[in-house]
This record gives sequence, C-alpha cells and structure tokens, in this order.
Amino acid sequence: MRTSLFSRRTIRQGAVFAAGSAKIKLMLACCLLLTLIAFSGRTPSFMGWNQYAAPLPRSSLPRRGYTLLINTWKRNDLLKQSISHYASCPGLDSVHIVWSEPDPPSESLIKFLNHAIKLNSKDAREIELKFDINKEDSLNNRFKEIKDLKSDVVFSIDDDIIFPCTTVELAFSVWQSAPDTMVGFVPRVHWLDKSTGNQDTYVYSGWWSVWWTGTYSMILSKASFFHKKYLSMYTYEMPSSIREYVTNNRNCEDIAMSFLVANATGAPPIWVKGNIFEIGSTGISSLGGHNERRTHCVNWFAGEYGRMPLVSTSVKAVDSRFCWFW
Repeated sequence: MRTSLFSRRTIRQGAVFAAGSAKIKLMLACCLLLTLIAFSGRTPSFMGWNQYAAPLPRSSLPRRGYTLLINTWKRNDLLKQSISHYASCPGLDSVHIVWSEPDPPSESLIKFLNHAIKLNSKDAREIELKFDINKEDSLNNRFKEIKDLKSDVVFSIDDDIIFPCTTVELAFSVWQSAPDTMVGFVPRVHWLDKSTGNQDTYVYSGWWSVWWTGTYSMILSKASFFHKKYLSMYTYEMPSSIREYVTNNRNCEDIAMSFLVANATGAPPIWVKGNIFEIGSTGISSLGGHNERRTHCVNWFAGEYGRMPLVSTSVKAVDSRFCWFW
C-alpha cells in the first residue's frame, strides 16, 4: 500500500516537474525568438552605414531636395569620404563646403569631389558643388548667409560624421512637416541651476542627461536640418554680441543657432533617432571643462536675449519600419 502511494506521488511530482520544465522551455524559446527578430530588424545598423536599407517610398520624397552644408578644417580625407557617401542620398540637391582655411581648395580636391558626386549620385542627377570661401577663420562662417542656395533647407553636418541615407531622408521628411523647426540627430538639454537659488541661472547637459531623462531642448548643428532663412537671421538679425562671443571663445555657435531658432518659433526642436558613425578623431567636446564652458554660453546667450528662449520637449521621431518597440 505504502509502495503504491509512494509511486503515485512520485508520478504526480514527475508530471508536475515535466509540465513546469516544458513551460520554462517554451518561455525561453519565445524570448530567443523575440531576440532574433529584434536583432534581424536592426542588422543594417550593426553592419554599417553602407549596408543596404529600403528607401522611402518615392511618393514621400520631395520635388525639391536639400543642400548639404558641410563644415571642414584641414581634413580632406574625411571630406572626401563624407561627400562620396552623401552624394548617394536621393534628396540631395547641392553641396556647399564651408572653407575657412588660409589656402584655397586645391584643383585635385575639387576634381576628386566632382568625380565622386557624379559617380555616386543616383538617377543621373546633377548635384551642384560649391566652396564657400571665407577670409577669416571663425565658427560663425558655417552659418553665413548663402545667396545662391538651390533649396529652402540645409542639412548642416560636420565632416567627421556619417548617417545612412535612409536616416537622412527620414529627418528630411520630418523637417518638411515642420519647416520652421530645427530637426536633427544630436540632442542636448539645459536645466535650471537649483544650486544657486537664482531663477535665471542654467546648466548645460550632454547626451547622458538626455538619455536618462528623455528630455532635450537643443539640437546641435553638427547634424541638423533647418530653413535657409536662419542663415540670414544668424548673420544679420541675431545680436552681434553673440557672434563676437563665438569668435572670441571658438565655441557654442551650435548653441547660438538653437537659441536663434527657438526665439523665432517659440517651439522646441525635433530629435530624430539615427545611428551616428563617427569617422574622425574626438573634438573639443572631449576636452576637460567642456560642459562648464557650454554652461557659460547658455547663460551668456540667455542674458543677451533677456530671457531663456529654449523650449524643452520629450518628443522623438523614429522610423517605425525598423523598430519593433517604439
């Protein structure tokens, strides 16, 4: 009798254990499947910026494209690589290179870039290439008014950053829905400095603060779309003291542009999610005291405007075709 009872208990326990084990295996299999699906959806970003990705539908592409406004300084190898890549983007109309070096661009460089654009451009498009030559070396040069722009919008970019064309076209389509707004890929944020007890003192914070809080109030011009009218406003309407500050301190021209657009619109910028491929060495942001200098810029500019024009937001634009969780 005891033997029989023991056998039945053993069988029951074995059955329960087997059922539990089956459930655990099923859950693990589901987790593995979801992981594989998520990874496969992100494979292009892991493979690099030359990896093929489905283009936007032709109906969503604009009749008029954008101007690539690229800032460079004695890094011809990076300039060549960047322009060769962006020439393949379907919305590109023209390329303007902000040139502030003491010597003019060489004939060999001009020849190489023209050939690269012709070789990489799609559908036999004619993409205009121009060098905007500046006599003085100033960070304000990147926002000087350009009289002969072919398009209404510029894609301002540094020479050491690459974005996949599909990401660029997504940001362009977002800008088209809000053409007075600054749209881009590198968000930053300002906070009220509570440690001072002063309601008019602010702190500049970088990427990790944006990532942690999900809040931003600036889009850096190293990778952003904005209307060409802001070039004229930066040159002629923005307080001249801000341009002088940028020239003297060799910093914060990107924050100055964010202030300008926010002051004109009273609206926040729009952050577009995108993979950034940095092809150059680290810049001034890696130097010690960078955030302190940027904090000083924010407070100085706010004082010049007589108020804080920056508007914070938590909105982020993503391409839902490549995101399983959004």
